[in-house]
Amino acid sequence: MKQSPLDLSLCTRKTRKQVFLQQMETVVPWAALVELIAPYYSDGRNGRPPFALETMLRVHFMQQWFSLSDPAMEEAFFDTPLYREFAQLSPFGRLPDESTILRFGKTPSQRHRLEKHKLAERILATVNELLEQRGLLLKAGTAVDADSGLVHTVCGTSGNVSDVTQGNSLLHGQETDAYGDAGYRGADQRPEAKAGCKWHIAMRPGKRKQLDTENKLVDALIDKVEQIKAKIRAKVEHPFRVIKCQFGFKQVRYRGLMKNTLQIKTLFALSNLWMARHKLMAAQA
Repeated sequence: MKQSPLDLSLCTRKTRKQVFLQQMETVVPWAALVELIAPYYSDGRNGRPPFALETMLRVHFMQQWFSLSDPAMEEAFFDTPLYREFAQLSPFGRLPDESTILRFGKTPSQRHRLEKHKLAERILATVNELLEQRGLLLKAGTAVDADSGLVHTVCGTSGNVSDVTQGNSLLHGQETDAYGDAGYRGADQRPEAKAGCKWHIAMRPGKRKQLDTENKLVDALIDKVEQIKAKIRAKVEHPFRVIKCQFGFKQVRYRGLMKNTLQIKTLFALSNLWMARHKLMAAQA
């Protein structure tokens, strides 16, 4: 006979991980994301009964938030009851094993659903649509919105591709000003440059060091302009801090550009929700 624990605890203090998962429980649009993925999910006609789609989606997101591999996620279910609770798993039911987590997102042809149907990109679009409806993401900016600091476009390339070749592909066409580091110099002169958008590119560090700001007024003004550019760009660096420091994404995990790009798109969708969590929670309250 199985007895269910009473879950009685005299401790009222919540860990940071508990607070984080409670906030994500509130701000992630679970219903919209489940509806998005449901047409491509297993119907359970063959093999073992599948876990609920929302459960597997929660597992997938926890892997991104806490930088857990498939084997590590399986072990975490045994070590951390909080993960089981967030994934809506029964204390006495079966838990997703490593192979189940690995197979999540695969079609019968063994190609990942996220790859075949571009679901990671659509997850980012769904999250951004929610943020736009709440007035938290403005259609004015570059890859990262300059007002909100939220990401609206993600493009992944190999390391030998220059940034300047991708600069204009990150624009959605409604920008009037775009800011970039020195790697984007010449973006406004490329054939694909969009008319009506003015680029503000940072000066190369070597040239900036040569400025005589103490003796030449012109050089002092140029340096002041570079400081203004840097202050504007500083805000749009926050999403990168979130996925690197908050989510622990410091190096790629997979082989192949497509898999890594899909993961990055999912991470930026989750970072948008994380950065806007307080406003989203206030709106829901």
